[in-house]
Amino acid sequence: MQVKVDSRVKTLIANGVKMRHRSMFVVVGDKFRHMIINLRYILSTESKNPNPSILWCYKDTLFVSSHKKKRLRQSKKKIITGDLSKEELESFETFVNTSRLTHCKYKDSERVLGNTFGMCVLQDFESLTPNLLARTIETVEGGGLIILALHSLSSLTSLYTMVMDVHERFRTESHSLATGRFNERFLLSLASCKSCVVLDDEFHILPISSHIRSITPVSVLEDEEGQSPTERDLKNLKEALQNEAIVGPLIRKCCTMDQGKALDAFFDAIQRKTQRSIVALTAARGRGKSASLGLAIAGAIAAGFSNISVTAPTPENVKTLFEFVLHGLYELKYKEHLHYTKVTSGDPDLKKAIVQINIFKQHRQTIQYLKPNDHMKLSQVELLVIDEAAAIPLPLVKAMLGPYLVFLSSTVNGYEGTGRSLSLKLFYQLEEQCQLPANNSDGSQNSKFRRVELKESIRYASNDPIESWLNDLLCLDVTTHIPGLARLPPRESCDLYYVNRDTLFSYHKDSEIFLQRMMTLYVSSHYKNSPNDLQLMADAPAHHLFVLLGPVDESKTNVLPDILCVLQVCLEGAISKQSVMQSLSGGYQPFGDQIPWKFSEQFRDDVFPTLSGVRIVRIAVHPNAMRLGYGSRAVELLVSYYEGKMILLNEEDNIEIDETPAKITEITEKLSLLEENITPKAKLPPLLVHLGTRKPEKIRYIGVSFGLTWDLFRFWRKHGFVPFYICQIPNNVTGEHNCMVLKALNDNETEDINDNDCDFVAPFYQDFRQRFVQLLGSYFRDMDYALAMSILAPKLNYETDSDQKDNCTINLVGTETQVDILLPHAMKRLNDYSNNFVDYHTILDIVPILARRYFLGTLPVTLSPVQASVLFCMGLQMKDISHIEKAMNIEKQQINSFFKKIIKKLYKYLNGISVKKIDADHPRLKDIDMAPLTVSLDDELNDGAREAKEKIEQETRALLDPDMQRYAIVDNDADFESALQNGGGKLISGGFLSVKSKKLKIQKPATVEVAHKRSEKANKRKRKPRS
Repeated sequence: MQVKVDSRVKTLIANGVKMRHRSMFVVVGDKFRHMIINLRYILSTESKNPNPSILWCYKDTLFVSSHKKKRLRQSKKKIITGDLSKEELESFETFVNTSRLTHCKYKDSERVLGNTFGMCVLQDFESLTPNLLARTIETVEGGGLIILALHSLSSLTSLYTMVMDVHERFRTESHSLATGRFNERFLLSLASCKSCVVLDDEFHILPISSHIRSITPVSVLEDEEGQSPTERDLKNLKEALQNEAIVGPLIRKCCTMDQGKALDAFFDAIQRKTQRSIVALTAARGRGKSASLGLAIAGAIAAGFSNISVTAPTPENVKTLFEFVLHGLYELKYKEHLHYTKVTSGDPDLKKAIVQINIFKQHRQTIQYLKPNDHMKLSQVELLVIDEAAAIPLPLVKAMLGPYLVFLSSTVNGYEGTGRSLSLKLFYQLEEQCQLPANNSDGSQNSKFRRVELKESIRYASNDPIESWLNDLLCLDVTTHIPGLARLPPRESCDLYYVNRDTLFSYHKDSEIFLQRMMTLYVSSHYKNSPNDLQLMADAPAHHLFVLLGPVDESKTNVLPDILCVLQVCLEGAISKQSVMQSLSGGYQPFGDQIPWKFSEQFRDDVFPTLSGVRIVRIAVHPNAMRLGYGSRAVELLVSYYEGKMILLNEEDNIEIDETPAKITEITEKLSLLEENITPKAKLPPLLVHLGTRKPEKIRYIGVSFGLTWDLFRFWRKHGFVPFYICQIPNNVTGEHNCMVLKALNDNETEDINDNDCDFVAPFYQDFRQRFVQLLGSYFRDMDYALAMSILAPKLNYETDSDQKDNCTINLVGTETQVDILLPHAMKRLNDYSNNFVDYHTILDIVPILARRYFLGTLPVTLSPVQASVLFCMGLQMKDISHIEKAMNIEKQQINSFFKKIIKKLYKYLNGISVKKIDADHPRLKDIDMAPLTVSLDDELNDGAREAKEKIEQETRALLDPDMQRYAIVDNDADFESALQNGGGKLISGGFLSVKSKKLKIQKPATVEVAHKRSEKANKRKRKPRS
């Protein structure tokens, strides 16, 4: 297709080819495909390369299929519908058939890493992310073209409101409006890139690229052979080392002078074979670190090293390294199958990545990949190579260092796995050790440390404008200059400020400086960062930013304050009841709201997700202000802010709930693309807002999710956060368990809420503790005992506790409502062990029961921290004494002594509980009172005799029948004397004398007479004869 091309476009491409710099074109219009054909023709003409390779990236579907037959069918349909002319079809068909095209979907972009292309075409702008942008642009070689294709737009500012695919992940049920702040900043940054031109689909340069007006052809300083000074230096180095047996063949594979120097430094350490020697290689992305390490490993094999281990976050990270190991072996005359064999991974996700190379030319030699968590297997290694060390946590990197040669590479800035914590902390410590005396007090030698840096890129020349633009846009090189602190103010004088994101991403000069400083703290504090984090900060509707600043001098209006700490939070919760029930029943969890969904999943609770909360996404402190309390100060102020304690009274009437997203499109009149001039917005709210002038959102809790380490957990526990979830499976790269903690807030504006209601997390924490205790012997058996004990937070001292007597809820014998803890025979074994009658193996089955009860707070026995640690390791983590000896660094005899004291204390308490229970079930007799009597013996005897006589009389009267009363002789001496006188004064021979009583006959009671008559009738019936 014949189109008149602006001469400035040709000049830009020609200058890029001469300088080995890349050029970028943003094409707006539906006919961008024919623009690509013309640009490719210009590039092939200027570079004298008739067929440059092309990488074409897209989302799902291409304009036409890459398959020839399908493409013809699609083209015919487009001709019929009028979307494509025959002339256009022929030119595009010729382009496709003659070009070296590589099609790649965005989701598969990782497979193009390490490849180099002459052109890169990016279509489907709505699917681009910062990470994809950097990953694809970095594959273009110097002098190549980057083409970003956009569909027809009425205005470039419509990119501000374009709905990006990634926004779907940012939306939550309660926060669904995403703002395109990143697109706004991206578009404004194009005006500052000197090698970028924005065109329409007819090669018209748009006003945003006004800087292209003054472009002129450039000249390059070259020698007679057409080489630049750096290329000539590299050639001289190769000639100087060409006679070396090992280095000579390997250095021929180097592409830059920096690579040659790095390989020379590696081989120098290999020849010395000094133990505890470390060579660190640092560089930005695309400088050839992995290639240099691969060539150095091949040199170590030729030098006789037998056992070489390579470690990286994943086997994919060492793909390039192993490829250059094979290249190096080939240069050293090693042949596959004859001198070595390679082993690939069986994991389909790794796509047959090389994980081991076995060499057997001279003797058996091995190069194998190890995971960072397998650093315990490095005892026999001779050379350890750590690639992408910046993506590995610093404690793991330290653990891998040992008495062997170590090669270490780190990406200090780039688009994946970047972090400065390695260079800022580890390198500083190693450099200090090198300055100490040769031998330490324990006899071990200090490490010999050497640092090498690669600055020159392999694919393109130095000072590439596209690289500078990309670094500024994605904040990739913020660590090259960490801003110093003018002073360290007292933490009590520091205040927390809210950062307005509309102003932060407006691309104003001061806003850009402030953003770069914030990202500096992120990269220097965290071991892994990604450009996608920048888009999350800018566009996510639920995310907010806070910074901790010292006292601000208002007189200095043109000076930005020093940032001591950065906080990034995310509003979560406020989920509808219907969504919660749907998630619980179906197991589906949408993006976002990490804390509510995980809480609901763990406890099957349908109330917590409906509450509003905040999750702290990141907290980063300035590297020069570490461990000075600024992070704690920021968290304290954040908690106070959300509890409503920081509202200024004199400004309370003017407080607004929250700023609405600023109106992005500020076009006073509709202009065409050729007339539109894009500039940063003029009217913007203040960048920093004091928390006293902004009304906080109403939330009920603050949560955090992080990789579980001792320092991090102690930090959050100090501020009142309690855990409710710990992932049972550790991270494959870091070896850390993911942990989530919560802190309930007391909202002053909430009415009718008791103190107990505010601490609603406590019951769930107790449930978590019981589950965690049960899992300590399995999934958390290898967790550090000090960390695990701090998670449980058991009470160890009960000596001054008044509720000790009521704290025990166990039962020794058992009732209908409580579970037995120990049987009598188990108590007997405890007693025998306490008295040294049996070995400790006899009671090992009882120790887990006692340990669970003790650490859950139902055995109130005072133990020392060391004693509690021994009980924890043996009873909960099921470790033997040999493991405890290594973990706690104490002698075996001391462990046995501590264990015996623990059992004695527990048995003493349990035995006391059993005695109390027996006393409660079988009460004792009352004690006899031996006080003296108040009555004399004689009086007591007389009273007793009288009582006995009365009793006898009563019994006697009861024995006499009423009928016999008439025969009773009245005790009357006068009647008896009269009877004797009538008888002559003498008794008869029988000895009896009858005396007639003068008493009247006693009348029978009616009841007695009736009973008597009934008895007589009964007797008559018995005597009546039978007929």
